[in-house]
Amino acid sequence: MSRNSLPLFQKSKMTSNSETLHDPYLEWVARQGVPVVEDFGIDIRKVPVKPWDRYGMHGAFCHLKGRDDFLSIFAFELPPGGKSAPLQHICEEVIYVISGHGSTVVTTEDGRKHSFEWGPKSLFSIPLNVKHQHFNGSGLEPARFASANNMIFVLNRFRNEEFIFNCPASFPERIGGENYFSGEGEFIGIRPGRHQWETNFVSDLSSFELKSWAARGAGGSMLRFMLADNTIGAHSSEMPVGTYKKGHRHFDGVCVFAVTGEGYSLLWHENDPDFVRVNWEHGVVYCPPDSMFHQHFNVANHPSRYLALQIGTVRYPLLKMKREIWDVGVDKDVKQGGAQVEYPDQDPRIHQLWLNEIAKHGVTSKMGTFIDEIPFTKGGA
Repeated sequence: MSRNSLPLFQKSKMTSNSETLHDPYLEWVARQGVPVVEDFGIDIRKVPVKPWDRYGMHGAFCHLKGRDDFLSIFAFELPPGGKSAPLQHICEEVIYVISGHGSTVVTTEDGRKHSFEWGPKSLFSIPLNVKHQHFNGSGLEPARFASANNMIFVLNRFRNEEFIFNCPASFPERIGGENYFSGEGEFIGIRPGRHQWETNFVSDLSSFELKSWAARGAGGSMLRFMLADNTIGAHSSEMPVGTYKKGHRHFDGVCVFAVTGEGYSLLWHENDPDFVRVNWEHGVVYCPPDSMFHQHFNVANHPSRYLALQIGTVRYPLLKMKREIWDVGVDKDVKQGGAQVEYPDQDPRIHQLWLNEIAKHGVTSKMGTFIDEIPFTKGGA
């Protein structure tokens, strides 16, 4: 048995006298020789990367302050004309493309090859443990993308790299329809907030049609994506010009990527005197900590859209706490036992701050339909 195939726990014992509190994932991270960036919000475009032998790409770990024990984010970069190592792994992965153009070739167990081309704001998932390889389509520009995956959970559970990266098990039920790699899919209509699009690949998330979800605020829209039938939940939401969403809270581990537009999010714990602010535009990702209220604000002169990734889907909640919150609904008023703050109940500083911000961008508020703005206007009571 080669040293690389030893269980992670045995490796740990060779380098430490401690028999308690091992974290196999973090021990694996330390051996990869690539940067580790940790912050409240991270701009994937600016993350320093180094060659990562395991993946055959340049990469880095992006550890967000509000992450959980189920989802990790890696930043990957393919040099001009570069390609990744041939890959397969027993961990689920959703990829969101930040910049550059390229293609991915997927080889299913029966030998068939599926190839699709991606560019900025593409979203896709490789079915579990299926062989694949990424290629940079440009000879001049690097391509950079974010990988949201459940490697942290899988490594901490099994503690064996050989099993994770060289397992022979196949999951043909995860492949999906023949057209799922071409950007086509199936719409599953349920109700606002639950509508889904099932596929493996979305060529351009910024232009994909979302569905109205009035209960989350100010004429916004949203759609859930069921990618490769996995347990990493994905949804995209959009805020019209001159609007913002209602505040709400949930469990940690929901990674929010800015897709279009420009804005900021405020985060706070109940009874906090001040807010934590994260400014965002395409390329930035952040993760609200556990039970921390947060609210998203569009300040651009065009709609702002984001992508949220988390462990558990409406189809496969995976965790009891996820099943319970989705059974109740994330758009239920906190005064009724839910997780959402309605506009009339929000801190008045929130609206005033946003009015000041959109004024800097030459944007006119369209929130008058949803909130009484008279007290915030000059001469108001």
